[in-house]
Amino acid sequence: MGAVRRRLGLVVAIGLTLFTACGVDTPASSPSNPPAPGTTTVFTTLPQPSPTTSAPPSSAPQPPPSTQQPKTGKVVVLDPGHNGGNSGKPGEINKQVPAGRGKTKPCNTTGTATNSGYSEHAFTWDVAQRISQALVAKGIRVVLTRQNDTGVGPCVDERAAIGNDAGADAVVSIHADGSNSAGAHGFHVAYSAPPLNAQQGEPSVKLATALRDGLRAGGFPTSTYLGSNGLAPRADLGGLNLSTRPAALVECGNMRNAAEAAAMASEEGRQQYAAVITKAIEDYLAGN
Repeated sequence: MGAVRRRLGLVVAIGLTLFTACGVDTPASSPSNPPAPGTTTVFTTLPQPSPTTSAPPSSAPQPPPSTQQPKTGKVVVLDPGHNGGNSGKPGEINKQVPAGRGKTKPCNTTGTATNSGYSEHAFTWDVAQRISQALVAKGIRVVLTRQNDTGVGPCVDERAAIGNDAGADAVVSIHADGSNSAGAHGFHVAYSAPPLNAQQGEPSVKLATALRDGLRAGGFPTSTYLGSNGLAPRADLGGLNLSTRPAALVECGNMRNAAEAAAMASEEGRQQYAAVITKAIEDYLAGN
């Protein structure tokens, strides 16, 4: 089996951990058969998301084996925000866990959704899979922090541990925001500040800047309501505070803005987000 994985170049380790960053809203979906906590699954091909009532199933393309490149030795941890079963387990996701800087916060949240009910957790799962497939095709090892879109959690401290344990060259958390402020739209990229360790310093700032530059070059506008020039230094995000690897969190846009909601709910829009984030990660890895 190990030889098969090497030929295919598709080693994807799935762990359970989660960054929490977005507003709390009730998504349109309900939990369904959450995975056992603390398990890790290794796939030779990427799993497809389970259908939910709030979103269509992902149609992210699977790269054919012929496109695989020699392994680069680089490791990227992708963190699709939230999870489809969170709304059904309030006791689990509301428990207090370490969040760094001597503070605690709830394990996770349900995330947000568009006004028409397309959930953040479905969006982040789909986009993360697309990014994963593109990076794996370039010979980069990818670790996903959850294995489907129907589970519960995992908590912010657990998710941070996955990136740390993997020795990730880059940890990128994928989210979408849910601001009701008038005219609020655009993306922003968060990083832990002031830094708590060396990796949260220059390496994380460089990763956040690469993601910002990539999204902006791809035609996405920077946030009008949070951060400055597309960057948002934060001290309150547990997954970033607890990271000992270069880490950044992308809020891809505001799901309550009609134009951005339409883009996120469309396959074409999700592919566009995935393409520019993938290139930004590659650009960062090439310089580090």
